[in-house]
Amino acid sequence: MNNNDFIIRLETAEDYREVENLIRDSFWNVYRPGCSEHYVMHLLRNDPAFVKELDFVMVKDDRIIGQNMFMKTVIECDNGREVPVLTMGPICIANDLKRHGYGKKLLDYSLEKAARMGFGAVLFEGNIAFYGKSGFGYSSDLGIRYHDLPEDADASFFLCKELQDGYLDNVTGVYQTPRGYYVDDIDVERFDACFPPKQKLKLPGQIF
Repeated sequence: MNNNDFIIRLETAEDYREVENLIRDSFWNVYRPGCSEHYVMHLLRNDPAFVKELDFVMVKDDRIIGQNMFMKTVIECDNGREVPVLTMGPICIANDLKRHGYGKKLLDYSLEKAARMGFGAVLFEGNIAFYGKSGFGYSSDLGIRYHDLPEDADASFFLCKELQDGYLDNVTGVYQTPRGYYVDDIDVERFDACFPPKQKLKLPGQIF
């Protein structure tokens, strides 16, 4: 891979179904039998918290091979104020090109653009082994808690990266997932019926 064999650009309406297929293929049977992420993406594009200027696709040989997007949300601080932050995802790379470096290129590009727009921090759920390479750390180290998670529960999935140095200094509180990420299984099934059939499997490591 080199920086000349792909481009990263904003998603257009003409990309929507190709992107949804990409997300569906990437997340299928990963966290649950089937997946809901393609439907979530379908809805979030019309959510007021969706950041259209940070809705990216990665293109190689006229094929969309990756995508990433961001949503606005807040930390509800222990002192009563709200601190605006971003959350991220779904983010994915085509299955046949995973572990080739494209994901990190897309991630780092997206984060740089978010920082240039003036956003202060990104918090989301992910694997520190991958996202740590792009500067993410554990949100708990900053005193930021995941909503509805018991105090003694494992929060190692909940990650944070400051985009502006010191943005989260003296900020402690509870992160709120945007409501648009919560979808009904019946609606997911109805939407998924518009795509080619795929077999749902219950696999080890799934969390739902």
